[in-house]
This record gives sequence, C-alpha cells and structure tokens, in this order.
Amino acid sequence: QVQLVESGGGLVQPGGSLRLSCTASGSIANIYDMGWYRQAPGKQRALVARISSGGNTNYADSVKGRFAISRDNAKNTVYLQMNSLKPEDTAVYYCNLDILLYGSMRTSAYWGQGTQVTVSS
Repeated sequence: QVQLVESGGGLVQPGGSLRLSCTASGSIANIYDMGWYRQAPGKQRALVARISSGGNTNYADSVKGRFAISRDNAKNTVYLQMNSLKPEDTAVYYCNLDILLYGSMRTSAYWGQGTQVTVSS
C-alpha cells in the first residue's frame, strides 16, 4: 500500500554535510507529521527531528543549530539537512511518516528502510 524510500546517507568527514531524503508512494490521501529518527549501535532508536503538516518543527537538543528538517508536500518527501556533522552523529537514520490512506479513517505510522550515516576521518 505504501512504500518509503530513503536516500542520501554515506560516509563523511567530521564537519561535513549530508542531506537525507525520504519519499512516500502509494495510495496516500494525506501525510501529517514527518520525522527522522536514528539508531546508533547498542542504543535505542531516538528522535532527531519532526515537522508537522503546518510546518512546525522540533529537534533533539544534540542537533539543534546543525540539522534542519523540511518537507515538500507535493512530492510526499521529507528532507534532513545535516551540517557540521560529528562522529557521534554516526547511526542508521530512519524516516517516519503519519499517513492517511485513501479509504481509511485514521492515520498509520510508516518507517523507511534506514540509511547509514557514518562520520569519520
């Protein structure tokens, strides 16, 4: 019914930048909240940033001022611009979207497949 495709991860040196994207396709009537989470080895998955359908954003304290989340509703896509990357940002990054399907009365949460971000010299 819904497919989420992530892209943009990779290996970058400390201080570098990456831009992640996540695009949803399928029988989508509307997308509400969109977010990015990350999971480092041996740690639980944690919120990085979220953006509401109205454009309100919130960020984890550890990424404030360095990361920026945005969305393109026409493309069903959420982005995460990551600047001034640090080794502690190394993790698998997952997008999470609250999606209302055609014919459905409530939203469901969908996860992307994950993309690896490695920050290392």
